[in-house]
Amino acid sequence: MKLIKKILKNNIFCFILGAFIFGVIGVSAATYFASSDVTYDNSASGLSSTDVQGAIDELYGVCTTPMTAGDTILEQVEIVTSGDGLYSDEYEDGRYFYRGGNPNNYITFNNEMAGWRIISVENTGIIKIVRANSIGEFAFDTAGNNDWLRPASLNTYLNETYYNGIGTEAQKQIVSHNFSIGPSNFPEDLGVEISEENSRVFAGKIAIPILSEYIRTNSNVSKCGNANIFLNNFNICKDTTWMYDSEKWWWTISTYANGNTSGVYAALPNGYFPYSADMIGRIYPVLYLSSDIKIIGGDGSQNNPYEISL
Repeated sequence: MKLIKKILKNNIFCFILGAFIFGVIGVSAATYFASSDVTYDNSASGLSSTDVQGAIDELYGVCTTPMTAGDTILEQVEIVTSGDGLYSDEYEDGRYFYRGGNPNNYITFNNEMAGWRIISVENTGIIKIVRANSIGEFAFDTAGNNDWLRPASLNTYLNETYYNGIGTEAQKQIVSHNFSIGPSNFPEDLGVEISEENSRVFAGKIAIPILSEYIRTNSNVSKCGNANIFLNNFNICKDTTWMYDSEKWWWTISTYANGNTSGVYAALPNGYFPYSADMIGRIYPVLYLSSDIKIIGGDGSQNNPYEISL
């Protein structure tokens, strides 16, 4: 479905395809049948209409829908299966993750040149980004409670103090979105882990990375593809994920399960471990950009990051 839409977003292709439909199918069908009486097998098209007029209307809608930033990336960037680059996500249909030690996923946001990096292209076409450098060191919650919705003191800081401190234009570019915050036992099956995390959500503007995202940014899937082997092979895995911080541990939003009310997973220079929420760690803000955002330049490299505009 994503590939079909990607192709249909190409204006030249749409023009040719539209001309073909109207010039050949439309004229021929009109000679013998009303368009409402003609049906066809649409199972491979990615669209849903089963009559000619409906298909034409739907095709027109897809072709004339403005491209999102995610659409532009998918049109320009090759999907890879090894090394650094953009990967199709095997766990959540229609999502794409940047993996590897240093992929070209840099983006300028809030007037910070290459100051952010793209985590994923969502199945809605919007993109999720994380700040490339920490904004400082904070407790997850000064009272030691790991419930982000309580709200945790870090939740309040990011969605009030930090948000109010960024530029007005940047605020317009952020969209409120659901962030997965479900507690997890981090089983060997990463798909189960993701389901556990998705069992509870926070609807807001800014959060921090999910531990499964840290794992999914690793390009060495055979050695680092779930939380357990990622930890066991950490000396290998640290070199194949761009989220790795060799200097200081940082907070994820993922909490320790089994009824623990204070444990939050931290990404350490030598692995990850549940720390008490009142401890002080680095913070990397995460947010979603509005579907109205367009990519107007750049190739995602650090020297030529993606440029965006409303």
